[in-house]
Amino acid sequence: MGWKSNQVQRLSVGLLTLFIASLDASQNSVNQSIKKHQLTFENVAMDIWDLAEVGYQEYKSSEILINVLKKNGFKITTGVADIPTAFIAEYSNGGPIIGILGEYDALPGVMQTSSPFKETRADRIAGHACGHHMFGAASAWAAVTIKEWIEKTNTPGTIRFYGTPAEEGGSGKVYMVREGLFKDVDVALHWHPGSVNHANPRTSNSNKSAKFTFNGISAHAAGSPDKGRSALDGVESMNMMVNLMREHIPQESRIHYVITKGGLAPNVVPDVAEVYYYIRHPKMQMVNELFERVVKAAEGAAIGTDTSVSYEVMHGNYSLLPNDAIQRIMYEKLTQRGGVSYNQKEQEYAEEIYQTLVSPSGKIGDQEKVLAYRQTHGYGSTDVGDVSWVVPTGGIRVATWVPGTASHSWQAVAIGGTSIGLKGTKLAAEVLSDTAIELMMNPLIIQNANQELQKRVGKDFVYEPLLGDRLPPLNYRN
Repeated sequence: MGWKSNQVQRLSVGLLTLFIASLDASQNSVNQSIKKHQLTFENVAMDIWDLAEVGYQEYKSSEILINVLKKNGFKITTGVADIPTAFIAEYSNGGPIIGILGEYDALPGVMQTSSPFKETRADRIAGHACGHHMFGAASAWAAVTIKEWIEKTNTPGTIRFYGTPAEEGGSGKVYMVREGLFKDVDVALHWHPGSVNHANPRTSNSNKSAKFTFNGISAHAAGSPDKGRSALDGVESMNMMVNLMREHIPQESRIHYVITKGGLAPNVVPDVAEVYYYIRHPKMQMVNELFERVVKAAEGAAIGTDTSVSYEVMHGNYSLLPNDAIQRIMYEKLTQRGGVSYNQKEQEYAEEIYQTLVSPSGKIGDQEKVLAYRQTHGYGSTDVGDVSWVVPTGGIRVATWVPGTASHSWQAVAIGGTSIGLKGTKLAAEVLSDTAIELMMNPLIIQNANQELQKRVGKDFVYEPLLGDRLPPLNYRN
């Protein structure tokens, strides 16, 4: 017995040694590929940052990513899910299919240079205030790195990059999920720019949006106001009723709006007015219930102002469904890589930016740390949520911005155009690569992740998108 026990012990130690050596070799391979392609993908990120194309209009941005992936040996399928700027890039050597998500749309109304002071770019109407230029670049960078590792080791595995447009209110991924483009994927990975580093199992709010259009009758506002019926009155009446409704909705809810059309001249009664609403809550069912109440407010406003109203659902996202089996691997890889450190020039820039932040939640230096692993909830929404309900999905946040920076701010645009943003981009590419390789080397993790997904969604779950059967709103940013 003692001899057999010693033999087993020696065998176990030997296997562990081989496994560790294999991991070390894999990380060396990743590091080599990351370094080899660094300049290429930093240029990709900055080119997309400079283009700042809004949702479903990212023709040049998607083309940049398509060209660099094609050049590196990926098979490209463009125009998927009836979206001209959506695409899939794949390299396959059989084995498990790992999907990596890449976004590249900008936000309207936040034009900014890379200056640490607020400026306006006359040549742009939008800016990358959510850092999606880095998102797309790092994800593609990781895809190329993983592909080279598969080739070098001849490991069975497939890496699939999803070019996903219009995350900001366009729900590009939802149409891709609805089209069945993720049905054979074993695991999906993503990341997002931020001001801290973490790999928390994070949930989010579900979200549904719509544009409500009121139609009235135009007339001279002074000469013959009795002959007019103000569409703007309809919008304002609706907004007032929804604002009164806020007292009587679950406290986790979020409702916000912007008037997108309100008339052109004060002395003309507006015959057309439009308001754009977002309704959010952690549970999809509650989002639908709140949405129906908002619709009733619109209908009541139309009756009260003698106008008519119609609405168009613009997008709808599921909440993020966390997956601990994947997140713990991502946390391990992120912790091994560490955070982001600044050189002297970056430190000086960061201090200038920091002075412009309103009530910052962090301090300079936090970007060097990785936050402890814990369950968190974000009150925003993302179309990654829909992916996470049909495929085991894991993600990380990486400090591409100065700690305390709010997303969707001019500061986020500015920092994303500097070397600080690029350092975070590189870290994201490394962690995504490390994670995918670990999954391919250890299929048991993939199995556990899929079992966890089935347990979380329940055996009776059937995916039905919140946005229904509408076509992609390709002109929603016009």
